Amino acid sequence: MKILYLVRHAKAGWHDHSQADFDRTLTNRGHRQSEEMSERLRKKGVKPDRLVSSPAQRALETAEIFADRLGIEREEIAQRIEIYDGGIDKLAAVVRSLADNEETVMLFGHNPTISHFVQWLTAKPAEAMETCGIAKIELACKLWRDTAEGSGTLAWYKFPEKA
Repeated sequence: MKILYLVRHAKAGWHDHSQADFDRTLTNRGHRQSEEMSERLRKKGVKPDRLVSSPAQRALETAEIFADRLGIEREEIAQRIEIYDGGIDKLAAVVRSLADNEETVMLFGHNPTISHFVQWLTAKPAEAMETCGIAKIELACKLWRDTAEGSGTLAWYKFPEKA
């Protein structure tokens, strides 16, 4: 069985309205959310074999905070543009291309695609993910390339406490 943690990036803002969407950064709240959620995972003993992130600034910042908290080098974060500009088919292709010796992977992405991907993987309705929400998906396959619609089970979904 493979484990896939799907993480929606933390709260981002439009600090500069002339800024491109790709370059949006986390707000102070986004930093707190990332610290809270990564600390929850650290306390559970979660240490993924691989972090894969959209290269968009807000997703990458979220992944970097998780990496720091989980004891993973930031340089080890794989960046895939398909997570930013693709749909379910592109996210599935990213997952299918993962190395089979990696049992647990954490993927950082964007709504609405990441929420739709949870639904696709589990073949069940799922709520829209909150900022910095995490869905733990248990995949009923031994090889990442066998990931398919309905091949996963939602083990849990957690999101930051409301302020």
